[in-house]
Amino acid sequence: MILVTGGTGLVGSHLLHFLLRENENVRAIKRVTSDLKQVKTVFETYNGTALFNKIEWVNADILDVPSLEDAFLGITQVYHCAALVSFSVPAYQELLKVNIEGTANVVNLCLANGIKKLCHVSSVAALGESLNGSPISEENHWNPEEDNNVYAISKFGAEMEVWRGSQEGLEVIIVQPSVIIGEGHWKGASGSFFTKVKKGIPKYPQGGTGFVDVQDVTKAMCLLMQSELKNVSFIISAENLSFQEAIAKIADNVGAKAPKTPAKNWQLSLLGVFQKLAGYITGKSQSLNTDSIRSLQHISEYDGNKITTVIPFKYSPINSTLKRVCAAFNTKQRH
Repeated sequence: MILVTGGTGLVGSHLLHFLLRENENVRAIKRVTSDLKQVKTVFETYNGTALFNKIEWVNADILDVPSLEDAFLGITQVYHCAALVSFSVPAYQELLKVNIEGTANVVNLCLANGIKKLCHVSSVAALGESLNGSPISEENHWNPEEDNNVYAISKFGAEMEVWRGSQEGLEVIIVQPSVIIGEGHWKGASGSFFTKVKKGIPKYPQGGTGFVDVQDVTKAMCLLMQSELKNVSFIISAENLSFQEAIAKIADNVGAKAPKTPAKNWQLSLLGVFQKLAGYITGKSQSLNTDSIRSLQHISEYDGNKITTVIPFKYSPINSTLKRVCAAFNTKQRH
């Protein structure tokens, strides 16, 4: 049987469908307070409602070892998708606890239960910067001397726990996706982007990054777990786009106007100040801070080709992905 942590998230929910479609027996972890509506929405996009009922849900938390112990009984493989995503400095301690301590708990239980193989979902955030202007690859190693953001620090720390597990005898695969595009989680990081574009973005950030289809991420994970490969990491990134290009493509598919004017650093900084003030009043953390502004204005390109040289895997064109996901978004908007 296969165990999936973070089964209610974007990658986790699409992964659950992929595994069940392949007739795997699947157990998924959820917290008692978790809402399964978004998972059901994902399955509905695949017309897979019947498959949803085959998921064996277990109430557990990666920070609560006793609750996790029962979830690991009878498991042979683990896909660790659970993580906290935030670039907010006030969330730093929570990021360390969930992403590093939570991963350590998963690794320890894998070792204690003789799990055959673990697939850990990391991020390109855990990689170092390009030194010569070429796209970032798996050879660009983490540099602690860089001005790393809090999310990146936590994801690198999580990877260190996974590598520790490999040194203690656990077979591991680490995938490092770039920005993941997929249906069903419209309030999440990339999902909310479609809503913002639909409402209208007056100016576009001048940076850019890598993008990848959630279906490619889940397919790559499963192929890697089925392969003889072990103790290796792979960037999962299909194409590099500027934010201007990405916004324009989405706007075209959701019937919105694409911004024509670039945003200046000071404009984003001023917006960040207002968001911070609002955060003090409402008690909610701001989405735009120094790190996120720097990311929006910075061009980071990624080379995801390594995986295509070792297993029979091919990326979906991002244009096709955006059309499909925008179609699902438009359907959701009509209902």
